[in-house]
Amino acid sequence: MEIIGLVLVFLGLCLIGLAVRRRWVARNGGTFECSMRRHVRPAGTPADASVDTTTPSTNWVLGVARYSGENLEWFRFFSLAWWPKYTFRRSDVTVVDHRTPTATEAVALYADQEIVTLAIASATSAGPRARSRARARGDVGSVERDLAMTPDSLTGMLSWLEAAPPGIGRY
Repeated sequence: MEIIGLVLVFLGLCLIGLAVRRRWVARNGGTFECSMRRHVRPAGTPADASVDTTTPSTNWVLGVARYSGENLEWFRFFSLAWWPKYTFRRSDVTVVDHRTPTATEAVALYADQEIVTLAIASATSAGPRARSRARARGDVGSVERDLAMTPDSLTGMLSWLEAAPPGIGRY
Protein backbone atom coordinates (compact mmCIF):
# COMPACT_ATOMS: atom_id res chain seq x y z
CA MET A 1 0.00 0.00 0.00
CA GLU A 2 2.89 2.36 0.78
CA ILE A 3 4.41 1.72 -2.64
CA ILE A 4 1.16 2.68 -4.38
CA GLY A 5 1.05 5.88 -2.34
CA LEU A 6 4.64 6.73 -3.25
CA VAL A 7 3.95 6.07 -6.94
CA LEU A 8 0.88 8.33 -6.83
CA VAL A 9 2.85 11.10 -5.10
CA PHE A 10 5.62 10.75 -7.69
CA LEU A 11 3.13 10.94 -10.59
CA GLY A 12 1.47 13.97 -8.99
CA LEU A 13 4.83 15.72 -8.64
CA CYS A 14 5.64 14.96 -12.29
CA LEU A 15 2.32 16.47 -13.42
CA ILE A 16 2.91 19.56 -11.30
CA GLY A 17 6.44 19.77 -12.71
CA LEU A 18 5.09 19.65 -16.28
CA ALA A 19 2.57 22.41 -15.53
CA VAL A 20 5.18 24.66 -13.87
CA ARG A 21 7.62 24.07 -16.72
CA ARG A 22 4.99 24.95 -19.33
CA ARG A 23 4.25 28.22 -17.49
CA TRP A 24 7.99 28.95 -17.27
CA VAL A 25 8.47 28.35 -21.02
CA ALA A 26 5.51 30.64 -21.81
CA ARG A 27 6.54 33.39 -19.38
CA ASN A 28 8.13 35.57 -22.07
CA GLY A 29 5.29 35.10 -24.56
CA GLY A 30 5.77 34.21 -28.19
CA THR A 31 5.01 30.51 -27.65
CA PHE A 32 2.93 28.21 -29.83
CA GLU A 33 2.18 24.49 -30.11
CA CYS A 34 4.61 23.01 -32.59
CA SER A 35 5.25 19.33 -33.31
CA MET A 36 8.56 18.32 -34.87
CA ARG A 37 9.84 15.48 -37.01
CA ARG A 38 13.48 15.00 -37.86
CA HIS A 39 14.48 13.78 -41.29
CA VAL A 40 16.57 10.71 -40.66
CA ARG A 41 19.40 9.93 -43.07
CA PRO A 42 20.57 6.34 -43.51
CA ALA A 43 24.03 5.71 -42.06
CA GLY A 44 26.77 6.81 -44.41
CA THR A 45 24.57 9.21 -46.37
CA PRO A 46 26.35 12.52 -47.05
CA ALA A 47 24.95 15.55 -45.24
CA ASP A 48 24.10 17.28 -48.52
CA ALA A 49 22.14 14.30 -49.93
CA SER A 50 18.39 14.74 -50.21
CA VAL A 51 16.15 12.99 -47.70
CA ASP A 52 13.06 10.99 -48.66
CA THR A 53 10.09 12.95 -47.33
CA THR A 54 7.42 11.07 -49.28
CA THR A 55 7.22 8.14 -46.88
CA PRO A 56 4.85 8.90 -43.98
CA SER A 57 6.51 8.82 -40.61
CA THR A 58 5.20 8.38 -37.11
CA ASN A 59 8.25 10.08 -35.60
CA TRP A 60 6.37 13.26 -34.67
CA VAL A 61 7.13 14.67 -31.24
CA LEU A 62 4.63 17.05 -29.63
CA GLY A 63 6.18 20.26 -28.47
CA VAL A 64 6.08 23.98 -27.87
CA ALA A 65 8.17 26.56 -29.71
CA ARG A 66 9.19 29.97 -28.39
CA TYR A 67 10.66 33.04 -30.05
CA SER A 68 13.62 34.35 -28.09
CA GLY A 69 15.33 37.26 -29.84
CA GLU A 70 17.05 35.91 -32.95
CA ASN A 71 16.34 32.29 -31.96
CA LEU A 72 13.46 29.88 -32.27
CA GLU A 73 13.58 27.49 -29.31
CA TRP A 74 11.75 24.17 -29.37
CA PHE A 75 10.79 22.27 -26.21
CA ARG A 76 9.39 18.74 -25.96
CA PHE A 77 5.88 18.85 -24.51
CA PHE A 78 6.35 15.85 -22.19
CA SER A 79 9.72 16.64 -20.67
CA LEU A 80 10.87 18.05 -17.37
CA ALA A 81 13.94 19.71 -18.94
CA TRP A 82 14.07 23.48 -18.42
CA TRP A 83 16.14 24.15 -21.55
CA PRO A 84 15.10 23.80 -25.20
CA LYS A 85 15.79 20.55 -27.03
CA TYR A 86 16.62 22.52 -30.21
CA THR A 87 17.54 26.15 -30.81
CA PHE A 88 17.51 27.54 -34.34
CA ARG A 89 19.06 30.90 -35.21
CA ARG A 90 16.90 32.95 -37.55
CA SER A 91 19.84 33.50 -39.92
CA ASP A 92 20.34 29.73 -40.30
CA VAL A 93 16.71 28.84 -41.14
CA THR A 94 15.41 28.52 -44.70
CA VAL A 95 11.88 27.45 -45.65
CA VAL A 96 11.99 24.48 -48.04
CA ASP A 97 8.35 23.40 -48.33
CA HIS A 98 4.86 23.99 -46.96
CA ARG A 99 2.04 21.44 -47.14
CA THR A 100 -0.95 19.92 -45.41
CA PRO A 101 -0.39 16.68 -43.48
CA THR A 102 -1.23 13.33 -45.02
CA ALA A 103 -3.97 11.27 -43.37
CA THR A 104 -1.33 9.16 -41.64
CA GLU A 105 0.48 12.23 -40.31
CA ALA A 106 -2.70 13.98 -39.18
CA VAL A 107 -3.35 11.23 -36.63
CA ALA A 108 -0.10 12.07 -34.80
CA LEU A 109 -0.58 15.86 -34.84
CA TYR A 110 -2.80 18.45 -33.20
CA ALA A 111 -5.97 19.29 -35.15
CA ASP A 112 -5.79 21.69 -38.12
CA GLN A 113 -2.02 21.88 -38.31
CA GLU A 114 0.06 22.51 -41.41
CA ILE A 115 3.57 21.24 -42.06
CA VAL A 116 6.53 23.40 -43.01
CA THR A 117 9.92 21.90 -43.87
CA LEU A 118 12.90 23.96 -42.77
CA ALA A 119 16.54 23.62 -43.77
CA ILE A 120 18.68 24.55 -40.79
CA ALA A 121 22.44 24.93 -40.65
CA SER A 122 23.50 21.84 -38.70
CA ALA A 123 25.81 23.80 -36.42
CA THR A 124 22.76 25.33 -34.72
CA SER A 125 20.30 22.46 -34.89
CA ALA A 126 21.21 20.66 -31.68
CA GLY A 127 22.90 20.98 -28.35
CA PRO A 128 26.64 21.56 -27.80
CA ARG A 129 27.57 17.86 -27.73
CA ALA A 130 25.70 17.12 -30.96
CA ARG A 131 27.31 20.16 -32.63
CA SER A 132 30.81 19.03 -31.69
CA ARG A 133 30.08 15.47 -32.90
CA ALA A 134 28.73 16.87 -36.20
CA ARG A 135 31.86 18.98 -36.69
CA ALA A 136 34.06 15.95 -35.92
CA ARG A 137 32.22 13.96 -38.61
CA GLY A 138 32.58 16.83 -41.07
CA ASP A 139 28.80 17.30 -41.17
CA VAL A 140 28.68 21.03 -41.82
CA GLY A 141 25.74 20.99 -44.24
CA SER A 142 22.15 21.65 -43.30
CA VAL A 143 19.60 19.36 -41.72
CA GLU A 144 15.88 19.37 -42.39
CA ARG A 145 13.15 19.48 -39.80
CA ASP A 146 9.41 19.25 -40.35
CA LEU A 147 7.43 21.50 -38.04
CA ALA A 148 3.66 21.19 -37.69
CA MET A 149 1.71 24.21 -36.46
CA THR A 150 -1.58 26.02 -36.88
CA PRO A 151 -2.00 28.33 -39.88
CA ASP A 152 -1.84 31.38 -37.57
CA SER A 153 1.41 30.16 -36.01
CA LEU A 154 2.82 29.45 -39.46
CA THR A 155 2.01 32.99 -40.56
CA GLY A 156 3.74 34.31 -37.43
CA MET A 157 6.84 32.20 -38.03
CA LEU A 158 7.09 33.25 -41.68
CA SER A 159 6.72 36.90 -40.62
CA TRP A 160 9.43 36.41 -37.98
CA LEU A 161 11.76 34.97 -40.62
CA GLU A 162 11.01 37.80 -43.08
CA ALA A 163 11.46 40.48 -40.41
CA ALA A 164 15.14 39.74 -39.92
CA PRO A 165 17.40 42.80 -40.00
CA PRO A 166 19.17 43.40 -43.34
CA GLY A 167 21.93 40.90 -43.94
CA ILE A 168 20.66 38.47 -41.31
CA GLY A 169 17.87 36.40 -42.88
CA ARG A 170 17.83 34.13 -45.90
CA TYR A 171 14.08 33.64 -46.21
